[in-house]
Order: sequence, then structure tokens, then C-alpha cells
Amino acid sequence: MIRLEIVEGQDAGRRLESNEDVVRIGRSDVNDLVLSEWHVSGEHASIVLSGETYVVRDLQSTNGTRVIRAGHAIDVTDDDERELDLEDADVLALGDAERPVRILVQIGDEPDDARIVSLRKVDDLSKVEETVGADRAVLSALYEAQKAIGACIDLGDVIETVSRQVFRFLSRATHVTIALREQDGKSRKSARYVPVGTRVRGGADAEAVPITRSVFRKVVAERAAVLAADAKRDVGETASIMGAQIQSTIGVPLWHGDEILGVLQVDNRDASGVFRERDLDVLALLGQSASQAFAHARLVARLRAAEESQRTENTFLKRRDKGRRFDGIIGESGRMKALFDQLRKVVNTRVTVLVEGETGTGKELIASAVHYWSDRAEALFIAQNCAAMPENLLESELFGHKKGSFTGATDDKKGLFELADAGTLFLDEVGEMPMNLQAKLLRALQEGEIRPIGSNTTRKVDVRIVAATNRDLETEVSQGRFREDLFYRLKVFPIQVPPLRERREDIPLLATHFLTRYAKEFGRSVEGFSQEAMDLLAAYKWPGNVRELENEVQRVVIQADEGSLIGPELLSGRIRQVENLIDRVHPAKGTLKQMMAQVEKWVLREALKEHDNNKSATAKSLGITREGLHKKLKSYGMS
Repeated sequence: MIRLEIVEGQDAGRRLESNEDVVRIGRSDVNDLVLSEWHVSGEHASIVLSGETYVVRDLQSTNGTRVIRAGHAIDVTDDDERELDLEDADVLALGDAERPVRILVQIGDEPDDARIVSLRKVDDLSKVEETVGADRAVLSALYEAQKAIGACIDLGDVIETVSRQVFRFLSRATHVTIALREQDGKSRKSARYVPVGTRVRGGADAEAVPITRSVFRKVVAERAAVLAADAKRDVGETASIMGAQIQSTIGVPLWHGDEILGVLQVDNRDASGVFRERDLDVLALLGQSASQAFAHARLVARLRAAEESQRTENTFLKRRDKGRRFDGIIGESGRMKALFDQLRKVVNTRVTVLVEGETGTGKELIASAVHYWSDRAEALFIAQNCAAMPENLLESELFGHKKGSFTGATDDKKGLFELADAGTLFLDEVGEMPMNLQAKLLRALQEGEIRPIGSNTTRKVDVRIVAATNRDLETEVSQGRFREDLFYRLKVFPIQVPPLRERREDIPLLATHFLTRYAKEFGRSVEGFSQEAMDLLAAYKWPGNVRELENEVQRVVIQADEGSLIGPELLSGRIRQVENLIDRVHPAKGTLKQMMAQVEKWVLREALKEHDNNKSATAKSLGITREGLHKKLKSYGMS
């Protein structure tokens, strides 16, 4: 039992007594001891019973937790684990260092110094085996029991089988309870042991009962099986013993190496008899097999949870990735329609695709379309930028390595080729790949085999390769910077992604798409672009292509007022400038009105030419009505 008394602070005089394994302290109402001071965190600290010791743990509080012991302050937050063993008469100092809340700690355990009938330490079980082994019938039965327990995989099966075997060997046993250490990632020092299952002889599952704390502490502290033959007499009339009306009990540790996984407690709640030392010996030996079974069951549970988590994460990422990528493939221009036609013809073949285009045109989006429009869509799409890593790291990333093959190779590692098996591997900026690595990539393309660094064996892989570059690979080949044979392997089916300036009619579509996307992401209400702003966007050269347009729209959404139209004043200076148009039109000198008329006439002529004189399409791309276009053409004598 632990007693807490607030000796300094707004709540001075308040007391709390608890037999619970965890006592929570803080300002929130969910705590066992609620404090009023503002400088105390909502969930400030907890006191945890660990074996025979109480531990105070700071719960990432804002103003810290300190323990005053013999006049000296110990800052719990200075410890890496943010915890400290408590002693009787310690004072907790919580919150502000100048005026903390002070809590006196008094520790009064249930009696546990009474006579224990017998102990069987884990390290001495070989002697117990020799004693029990004299009875061949019991030894044979134990062997069968151990096989049955060892065959269990699931935690529930282990609990059921262990309980059944205990009832088989211990005729006086009426209840079996298993308590396991919580797997919460915290330190073992403050671990909690929680009942996970109780079985009753001749009955169904029972509600998990608390384990007998006084016996439990002996089991954990001594690493031994403990027999209290008459619980009332030998352990004392403690709350846990009397509350459960336990006449006799045995506690057996469940362990893995030096770690105590839990405790197996067997009770006799029938006044007709008590356990004997022979029962203790048999149960200690069953505890060996039970320990291994529980350790394996927990490992299997963790692996299954990790596998399910990975499967769920992969499914989520693929769906999110697919949606995100195809949200960005927007285009109704003639150039983009022709590109989509190319894609549809190649997606369900095995040929290598080379995506060419300027930086920012969306080459990775096109590469992802090759994957997600194909019958490989359910497998992984993995992208790797070949310019982002030095040669040695890139080789390991692509092909994997064996443990010890180079400094830092502490484990075997699968490469991206192996991870993308049955899927698609996108090699961005492939023109930046070093010459030595190009030879290994060529072999992978020709043979469908890879060899990890440090391995003597090859592995077959089925990977669709999509490569991309903004370099002219033919020029790279002629200048000796790229292998000619690899060039022809990659350029089986080239796809040229047009720059944004060559598909200007897509600019309003893209700008509106990005506006909607970022307004939603930033929680902003923006009406759209004014005609003047859209005209400037459509007239700009966009040397950074779609990526530059996306960044521009993202910036203006942040700047725009709620519920407003985006006008020219919010656009970047480079876009507001008309010098780029002036340079291309070369208008004759004159008044501003005359020069602007020449610019507008040139824009109309270029738009008509781009749409093969289709006036409806031309008007739509210019953001005006067909009637408005006719009026302008008539005024310039172009109708």
C-alpha cells in the first residue's frame, strides 16, 4: 500500500491511500490524485508498483518532477527514463521549482515477511527434475504436457492449454490465473503485470482476478516458484488473500532469459485441502514449458501485428499515392491527348519506357501512370532519384547488400529491384548514373537478374523499368558519358512530356486545380482568379513548367484575403511583367494603345494557329466567350 499526503500547495491536507499498481497524479480529472495548481500538467506523473518497489515516472510534464530525499532534491527529468525508485518518507515536488506542490510519500506494504512454506528457484530446476524424474509415470505425463503446451501458437491457446494441464496434475487446484508484463515500450523498472486470463476447474472462462500481491512479489524478487500452503496462516490475512477466500496458493515465474514475462498463479479456494511441495515441484516444471510458450506466443502476436500494420500501411500508401499522383495529371490540349494515347498503348507491355522532358513537367506522374494504368497496379511502384546518392550508396539502394560486405553493412538489405519485384521501378534522372553502375543496370535489364553487393549468387526479378531524364541522352552517348547499349535498352518506347509553354490551354485547368487543392489544404475560402490574373498566367513562359505554376498558386492562396478573387497584384513580379511578350511580338513603336493592340492581335493569331482555327476552342483557352472573340477578330480585320 502507498499513502500520499499533500503537505504544501492549494490542496494541502488531502490524502490518498491506494493498493493499485498505478497511481496517476495531475491537474486533469482522470487522475487518482487531482491537483489544482496551474503549473502542474494535466497528466503530470504516475507512481507504479514494480515488484517490491514503487517507482515515480514523470509523464513528459512541462515543469518537471523532483524527489526530496534527506534534504536533497533529485530531478526525475534528468534521468533518460524520467523515473526514480521511491523510498518511504520521500517528498514529491511537482511543477514550478520555486513554489512546487509537495506530496509526502509513505510506503506500507502488505505483510510479506511471514513464513513461506517452500521456494523453487529458476536456477535450481535441474534438481527438481531429478526429484520428479524418479516417478516415471509423472515424468512421462509431464513430457506429454510439455509437448501440448509447446505446440500452441496463439496466446489464448497457451492460456487454455496451460490451465488444462495444471488442473490435470494438481487435483486441489480450483483457479489458474496468468499475469503478463505489459508491452508498452517503457523500461522494465516500472513494468506492470496485468492478469490476462483466469480459468476455473470444471467451468468456463472466469473474469481475470488480481494476483496475490504478497506472493507475486516473492516470485518476481526471488525468481522462484513460491508455495504458501495455508494462505491465511503463512502469508497473513491481507486484503487480496481474504478478498478472494484463497486457502492455498502457488506462484510460478514465467521467464525468458533474465526477463520475467509474468506469473502463473494457482489457487485452492476449497477448504478441503492445501497444496504440497510435490505440487510445487510439478508446477515449477510446467512453468518451464509455459514460459517458452508465452514468449513464443507474444513474439508471434507482435509479428502478426507488425505484418498487419505493414499491410494496412502499404494499402493506405498505395491508395493515397495513386490518388495524389492522378490528381496531378491534368491536360486537355492536343499534346497531352497524344501523350495519353501513347500511354494506353504501352502500359500493359513489358517494354522499358523512357520519359523525357524539362524539369518540372511531371515526368514522375507520367511514370506512375505507366504503373497504375497497367496490370501491375496492385504491386509496388518505387521511385529512386539517381542523382540523389553517391555511387556506392546508390548501388546498395538498387541491388541490396550482404551483411559485412562494406563498412556499415551491419545487416542484409534488400535492394529496390527486389522490393519492386512484380511491380515497377522508376529511375529518375537516369542520365546522372555513374558509368560503373550503368553496366550493372544493363545486366539487370538484359538478364532479369541482380546480384547484391557481397553476394556470390544472383536473384531473378520481374521488374518493369521506367526511366526519366531531362538530359539529351544521345548527346551524352556521343560524348562518352552514357553507355550506348544501355541507351538503346532504355529508349525502347520514348515518351516526350511537353513543356507548359507548348500547351498553354492547360494553364487555366492546372491553375484552377491547384487553387482548389491548396485552398482546401490551408482552410482558405478563395473565389478564383480574376480575368486579368488568368491572362497573365496564360501569357507567362513558365520556365519551371507545372512545378513552377503549382508553387505560384500555393503562394497566392496563402496571401489571398478570405472570399476574394486573386488579382494581378498577388502574382509574382516576373509574371506581371510583359517583357516576355514584348520580346516575342516586337511591336512597332507608338502609343501604348497602339502597342497593346499589336500584342493582342499577335496573341489572337497564335491562339487560332494552335487550335487549327477552331474559334470555340480558341475562345475557351483565352478565357473569353465566342462572341467576344468574334468582336476582337472583326476589330482587327481577322474574321
